[in-house]
Amino acid sequence: IAAKTQFFFLFFEVDVQGRVRLVMESALTARDRVGVQDFVLLENYNSEAAFIENLRRRFKENLIYTYIGSVLVSVNPYKDLEIYSKQQMERYRGVSFYEISPHIYALSDNAYRAMRTERKDQCILISGESGAGKTEASKKILLYYAVTCPANDHMAALGEQLLQSNPVLEAFGNAKTLRNDNSSRFGKYMDVQFDFRGAPVGGHILNYLLEKSRVVHQNHGERNFHIFYQLLDGGDDDLLHKLGLERNPQKFQYLVKGNCPRVSSISDKNNWKVVMKALSVIGFTEEEVQNLLNVIASVLHLGNTQFGEGEEGETFITTETQMPNLAELLGVDGSALGNALTHKKLTAKGEEMITPLNFEQAVSARDALAKAVYGRTFTWLVEKINQSLALKVHTMPSSVIGLLDIYGFEVLQHNSFEQFCINYCNEKLQQLFIELTLRSEQEEYETEGIAWETVQYFDNKIICDLIEEKHKGIISILDEECLRPGETCDVSFLEKLEDTLGGHPHFVTHKLANGKTRRVMNREEFRLLHYAGEVNYNVNGFLEKNNDLLNRNLKEVMCQSDNQIVSQCFRREEVMDQKRPEMAATQFKNSLMKLMEILMSKEPSYVRCIKPNDGKQAGKFDEVLVRHQVKYLGLMENLRVRRAGFAYRRRFEAFLQRYKPLCPDTWPNWHGRLADGVSLLVNHLGYKPEEYKLGRSKIFIRFPRTLFNTEDALEAKKPEIVIVIQSAWRGMKARRRARRRRQAADLIRRFIKGFIYRHEEYCPENEYFLDHIRYSFLKNLIKNLPKSVLDKSWPTPPPLLYEASEYLRVLHMRNMVVKYCMRVQPEWKKQMVQKVVASEIFKDQKDSYPQSVGRLFLDTRLEREQINLKVTQTLGSEKVQYGASVTKYDRRGFKPRPRQLLLCNTFAVLVDRTKIKQKFDYMALKGISLSSLSDGMFVLHMPVSDKKQKGDAVLQCNNAIELVTKVAMMADKMDHVNICPGSIKFVMSRGKEGIIDFIRGSEMKVSKGRRGHLLVVSHTSVFAM
Repeated sequence: IAAKTQFFFLFFEVDVQGRVRLVMESALTARDRVGVQDFVLLENYNSEAAFIENLRRRFKENLIYTYIGSVLVSVNPYKDLEIYSKQQMERYRGVSFYEISPHIYALSDNAYRAMRTERKDQCILISGESGAGKTEASKKILLYYAVTCPANDHMAALGEQLLQSNPVLEAFGNAKTLRNDNSSRFGKYMDVQFDFRGAPVGGHILNYLLEKSRVVHQNHGERNFHIFYQLLDGGDDDLLHKLGLERNPQKFQYLVKGNCPRVSSISDKNNWKVVMKALSVIGFTEEEVQNLLNVIASVLHLGNTQFGEGEEGETFITTETQMPNLAELLGVDGSALGNALTHKKLTAKGEEMITPLNFEQAVSARDALAKAVYGRTFTWLVEKINQSLALKVHTMPSSVIGLLDIYGFEVLQHNSFEQFCINYCNEKLQQLFIELTLRSEQEEYETEGIAWETVQYFDNKIICDLIEEKHKGIISILDEECLRPGETCDVSFLEKLEDTLGGHPHFVTHKLANGKTRRVMNREEFRLLHYAGEVNYNVNGFLEKNNDLLNRNLKEVMCQSDNQIVSQCFRREEVMDQKRPEMAATQFKNSLMKLMEILMSKEPSYVRCIKPNDGKQAGKFDEVLVRHQVKYLGLMENLRVRRAGFAYRRRFEAFLQRYKPLCPDTWPNWHGRLADGVSLLVNHLGYKPEEYKLGRSKIFIRFPRTLFNTEDALEAKKPEIVIVIQSAWRGMKARRRARRRRQAADLIRRFIKGFIYRHEEYCPENEYFLDHIRYSFLKNLIKNLPKSVLDKSWPTPPPLLYEASEYLRVLHMRNMVVKYCMRVQPEWKKQMVQKVVASEIFKDQKDSYPQSVGRLFLDTRLEREQINLKVTQTLGSEKVQYGASVTKYDRRGFKPRPRQLLLCNTFAVLVDRTKIKQKFDYMALKGISLSSLSDGMFVLHMPVSDKKQKGDAVLQCNNAIELVTKVAMMADKMDHVNICPGSIKFVMSRGKEGIIDFIRGSEMKVSKGRRGHLLVVSHTSVFAM
């Protein structure tokens, strides 16, 4: 039965926590409705229409993720899907890549586990058009690692900083475009560093090609970077006043060109709060935040700086009121800045000359400064975030997972220098992608011992060389034209391209094109035939953007800035260096080469993002737009490479576990070698030799139809096996019930027999019953043990456990007493000792004792200042241990006298202000007498033979019980304390005897009574301690 019930696991899998999940192959039965989860299982894999139809089917079912082998294709749903919860993260955690449905978490976990097990750095490359969901994908990956990786407090803080870096970078590097309300206008590569335990311990970010031109110009319907609008909408009035800004974006020239100050899907005010909180979490100080906002505000003021032209063509600033505020924000000299904006410094033959700028040159200088300030501040911001994410613990990072969130292939209506660089980047990534995909395929074949088959694919190296080749490539020609002396312009650059690259199969211009192509090309454009299609680039602005130069005198002004950020962005060494900096395209090419080296050193995973429509509408699938992206992402080329060999591959154990019911020899269990079991199974299924290959640990199936037929056969087999399982399950349940009934009847018989023999000696007939009695008593005892030493309760034991119960009770009480004594502090122990002595003396003897039990005995009733200094000097080395105010009654006439009774180590003294009136040696003390009533009277009895003594001392104290207890303990006379019920006899001077009579009355009163006795009337409601 146990073997047959394993059929459950053929269609479902249960993980270590008992959760049930569908395995990937089980979804193949619904392929006609929801498509296949892996494009390599498409039968017509060369058909672009079949590819897009599969995407459409899955999109309609809210299945936005699909695989192409190890590549994840993601379609932006433009709505919230309940597939990103913590429960979903746990569902994908530790699960093999193909075992369950495709998900960004599956790819994230696969990269993480590969990093841990293979000890090799990983990278995840995310690409796609603007609005396809690249940034959201990178956020989901970071969130997955932050939640699922092991972490302590430091690592949790680092995870929070990694997550909080996103809103900061989005505010400063993202903008609203025609295609996307939150478009990343820069490329980002982030390394997440992990220690040997797999916990994140650090991070590092590289940024690529920020679209600086957006600072000074936006197309209609687009916006500048988010941070400008967030500052104006979210900043408080005091901050805006300090920065010299107004809330209305229409007041700033750099924000009005796109004519789109507000976006319905964006709350700039809320995002401002998020960014400010994120800066704090990352570790920005208040001063750094203020300096950063000063720079942002200065860019807006630069845009409002206007110029006029004089009669002789000289340029001057017409908005002089802007300059003091601008200079203060940048931390520079206002007059020097104004002069640098309208003049330029030239060096000829070692001599410097200052020449005025014309109107167009001044506007260009202003815009160049704005772009330079913003671009360099963005670089500073990334470096500052890197400092926060840097490894702080003294542990070497074990491995790294890199995240590349970079712009996808762009084809706009007007394509310029930025699109040229972006598409060049995508050419390099496609080249890397094909190379690494082929390499991983070849490595897997070699590992499994299967012959590698040559794969035919388009090698785009010819296009990469066209762009980057030294001396002949487009970038080299662009640099040469920028450096060429004399008059250069964008048109001359185009002519140079035609002369150098004319005849190249992937390069066309209007002049070189045929008649048909000329009709759709502008004379100022050149066309490149990229791997993803044709793109026309307009050369206007190429030279200016590639130069990306800032006038030297502007650099000199900025280098002297008091603003800490600006001074770090513009180094003095830059002004001193006479070497011309690299051109923008060359800088980008070099940084791209370094990125390629980084990616080549890591094991890659891929996320290809697709947007289903341009309107950001949920549920709408625009086939024309999707086809365009499938082409530009090179997905069909990727699929062809992946399908060139075998469409499906699975480890022997997984394949055998799923399909073993289809062969009698492997069902219900196979105990031989896995390879032999798989071979037996596929032979029974009738696989032809050309349909499959057996590797060392995997089976490779060439055609999807073979797998589909196998899955359909399994589906047809299910009802037959289910019947067997049902009958077996019912039989097992019936046998289990019968076994339980037999066990219950046997138990009852043993119990009854034991009860009958319960009074006999321990024997087989009563052992179960007696053991049960003992067990029940001990269980009850555990629940009802006394919790305090004062609790005398104890459960009543059965007769056979009386002796054991008594032993346990004594042991438990001793244990509680020991624990209690160990917890008692020295001060409290001293108090308890005194209270015990008081109890032994006064309990059931004196009326006022019960009220004294709950009151603490004090160390003394007199402060040190209350004891006269002369008395202290007279006592010498004897220290006063206790003191109290008392009333002494004279032996003659019983006149009350206020006194102090001071107890020392060996004697006590009665003090009248500065004079010791009487001394009581403890050794000579005969006893102490008190009445049984509630008065405070007591008598200290001294020997009659001692001539130094004046007789017994009759005293009264409000704290009589406390004082008498301390005297008795210090004199060791606890047995000499007498409680007299009616009267006390005492010795007066010259051996005469006196008597104190005690009676109850309405009020406390001490007076001389009859026959010369002292009469004490005790009020019953007055209690002395």
